[in-house]
Amino acid sequence: MHDFCFTIPYGLLLVLGGLIGYVNKRSSASLAGGVGSGLLLILAGYISLQAFHKRKNSYIALILETAIAAVLTFVMGQRYFQTGKIMPAGIVAVLSFIMTGFYVYKVAAGGNHIGPKKE
Repeated sequence: MHDFCFTIPYGLLLVLGGLIGYVNKRSSASLAGGVGSGLLLILAGYISLQAFHKRKNSYIALILETAIAAVLTFVMGQRYFQTGKIMPAGIVAVLSFIMTGFYVYKVAAGGNHIGPKKE
């Protein structure tokens, strides 16, 4: 599975969560954190997709995706342990942990697998 297949939906989910947090609680931290990190992930996923169309890997996009997911795992994990609230801190921490593992695997595997060109 290619990183952009998961990164773009993950980014959209974070944007949606940030918007919902802002609308429900008037939380500018949710807006900045969710929308900011979500848009960066969507951008990284798009860059990776464009590189894939050119039959290349975008290691910059993969490193950015990994860094964002790792930071979200740490920050939201801390917030979960401080508040004990499953929503949103626990869910975002677990999802980000899973995504960090996926991205680390992709980095270790050398990026997206690009098969031989079909004639």
